[in-house]
Parts: sequence; structure tokens; C-alpha cells
Amino acid sequence: MATILNIETATTNCSVSVSHMGKLIAIKEHDTPNYSHSEQLHLFIDEIIKEAKLSLEDFDAIAVSKGPGSYTGLRIGVSAAKGLCFALDIPLISIPTLESMAHQTNTADLDFIIPLLDARRMEVYSEVYDNNLKLLRKTNAEIIDSKSFSEYAIKGKVVLVGSGAEKCKDVLEHTNFSYKIDIVPSAKQMCRLAYEKFVVSDFENVAYFEPFYLKDFIIQKPKSKN
Repeated sequence: MATILNIETATTNCSVSVSHMGKLIAIKEHDTPNYSHSEQLHLFIDEIIKEAKLSLEDFDAIAVSKGPGSYTGLRIGVSAAKGLCFALDIPLISIPTLESMAHQTNTADLDFIIPLLDARRMEVYSEVYDNNLKLLRKTNAEIIDSKSFSEYAIKGKVVLVGSGAEKCKDVLEHTNFSYKIDIVPSAKQMCRLAYEKFVVSDFENVAYFEPFYLKDFIIQKPKSKN
């Protein structure tokens, strides 16, 4: 019997959900480019608990999106999650941000799902999944060019999802590519993933857990002064 509070703040979407046995009970979220997580997160937590007719003491664990993503957003979400775990003496569960994005996709008629988050310039964070949502390639940080993900496009249909997919539309030419740019990480998709981790006691060390920033991953060569 696991009731879990799920927190997602890795990108522009401030999202909180309550789940029981992996099923969504209630969710509250707001996607804004202003990154208003510091103002919204604790308010959303209070509101969602009341909506679910629960108290903090009813939760068996707290799940948080671990990144990659916004440095500030991740810090806010993880700090809130760790504070609740310490106060309630319950476990902390971390969910990879890109994995939850992959689970927003209908895999019918697809061979590969590639969730991407916008980093900067032509850079993205990405992972690759098959149509059974099995992870094929762990998180990469890369610069998009005309050859990106071509090894998957030649094998079958590929959908690129998330903010990073927009950078690919005008660069990738293979007809097997399709795009779902409007997908953002959400606490809704965290419900089942968090419950699966809870069942096998896959918990984080609350004191030492840190988000997966994947920060400053590409060394830019200095411009020539000539």
C-alpha cells in the first residue's frame, strides 16, 4: 500500500501529483517559461494534498524528478523533496526526467522514442528507448547536426519528443523522423515509475542525493582573435 507524492520541476513545468499503488489520484501543474517554481511548488503541494483528502503523514515516500534539466528548477524540487523526507522520515525516490518523458508517448507504429531537453544553442540532453520503453542508450549531451540519431532512423520510425526536438526539425532530413515538441516532463508519468521503485525499495540516500545536472558538458573552443 504505497501513497506517493511526486514532484517534477526539472523544466518549465511545475508539476505535483499524488499516486496510490502507481495510480494517479490527483495532479496540479502549470507550465510557464517564467520558471515560477519557487512561488508555486509548496502551494501546489498543499493544494494537491487537500484535493486528495490526505495529510502529509499519509505518504509512504516522496518521488522527485532527478534531471537533467534546469539547475534552479532541479534544486527547488529536490530541496523540497528532501525536506519532506527528513521531516516525515520516509524514503526518497528519484525518477530520471527523460524516462518520464518517454512514457508520455504512444509507442504504436514506432520503433524508437528519443526524449530530448533543450540545453543551449544546438545542444540537447537525450536518451533512446525502443517501442517497449526499454532504455537503449543512457543520457547523452550532444550538439545536433544532420547526422544526429541517423543510426536509429535507418532502422525504423523514430519520434523525437520534448523541447529539444524543436532544434532537430530543420536539421534532420530522414523521413522516419517525427516530432512531438509540446511534451514536457510531468508528475503524471512519475506515478507508475515511482511505485515500481518503491516495491523493490530502490531509494536514494536523503542526506547525499543530488540532482543529475549534466552541466557544462561541452567545452567550447575559444574564438580566434585573428
